[in-house]
Formats: sequence, structure tokens, C-alpha cells
Amino acid sequence: MVHVYRKIDRPTKELLESFRGVGSATVHEAAGRIGAVRSCIKPLAPGMKILGPAITVKCFPMDNLMLHKAIEVAEPGDVIVADTGGHTEGGYWGDLMASSALARKIGGLVIDGGVRDSEDIIAMGFPIFSRGTCIRGTVKRNLGLVNHPILLGDVTIEPGDLVVGDDDGVVIVPKGMIADVAEGVKKRIANEKEKRSALETGIPGVKLNKLDKVLESLGMVEE
Repeated sequence: MVHVYRKIDRPTKELLESFRGVGSATVHEAAGRIGAVRSCIKPLAPGMKILGPAITVKCFPMDNLMLHKAIEVAEPGDVIVADTGGHTEGGYWGDLMASSALARKIGGLVIDGGVRDSEDIIAMGFPIFSRGTCIRGTVKRNLGLVNHPILLGDVTIEPGDLVVGDDDGVVIVPKGMIADVAEGVKKRIANEKEKRSALETGIPGVKLNKLDKVLESLGMVEE
């Protein structure tokens, strides 16, 4: 069995840049409302953002050995995305790992588990999206997987999928959909700009979005 795949397909830099500065909620809508990672996974500190191709990791419970391997395998800009198999009450990542990841220009970490040394990690500016902080240590004794499909909640993540994260949460765009979603993002942003301009004139959203008929069809009564 191959535990670690080093070579993965990544989106082009041009495609990645088309998502720069775009909110995770906008990407989620443009993707057809798929790929939203469970909402309990949030940035370690407000304002943290991530954007890059996924390096996927399947950890053995309470063991961070394969996260260390992922740091070695990842290329600049990659985002490490880790599944802990439901064993979330561990500090799988700390300040030394963050220092190593920063030196290797890794784009961030998304983990369905805990991290520790949060104050130092926040100060150094390494973006992490996790279930929160946890002081419990982990071991380095068991093999897991790197760059195999993983599951976070109900979202399947393949190596090379696009990871977008901000204060609202994390969304995954399957690599085969990235180009189409990029076009959808452009259209959605243009549409929202037009709607915002109309709303700023004072027109209610009910009128702008033609919701009167929806409310009427539902039998709404008002006096």
C-alpha cells in the first residue's frame, strides 16, 4: 500500500488568483452550495484567511506523525487539510510545526481537531482553521495517509481540491470544478454589486427579489 503520494494535480496560479479576496460564502454559492466544511471548524483568530490546493492527511487517532510528513511533502502555497478520524480532543499541531510550515511557505492548515500554542501561532501569523485549542499532546508512532481522499463531516476532499477559508468558515471546491466556479464567482460578484446599488436607494429586498408572490403563495396575512 502507498501511504504517501507526493505528486498531485494543482490548479494554475491564474485560477488561484481569481479567488483572491473572495469570501467563502460567495464561493460556496457559486459552487452550487456544495463543499461547506462543518461550521465548528473556524479560524484560530479573526481575520485569518486561506487559499490554496489541498494536501490531504489522514491521521491515526491522537497521532500527528503524518502531519509532519505533510509539511515535508507540501509545496509553497499548499493548504494541509487533516482528518483525525473523529478523535478531535488532541493538540495535533503546535508552534514548532507552524514555524516549520511558515519557513516552507505552506499556505495554512485545516484540521478537524485541536491545536495548541495558539498565542504563539497567532503572533507568527500562520493561518489555522480548527475545532479550537486543546492542550492534550499527541504521539508519533503510527502511519496514516497523505494525499488520499479524506472526509471532513460530509465533505469529501481530494488532494489538489481548492481550499478557501475566512471568518465565515471553509469551503472546498473539487478540482474538476475550479474553472467553472471561478466564472460563477465573477457573475455572482457582479450581480451582488448591482443588487447592492439598488438596495442603497432604499428599495426593500422583498421588492427587489420579487418575494411578494412567494409570500402570497405561502398564505401570508398582514393587516
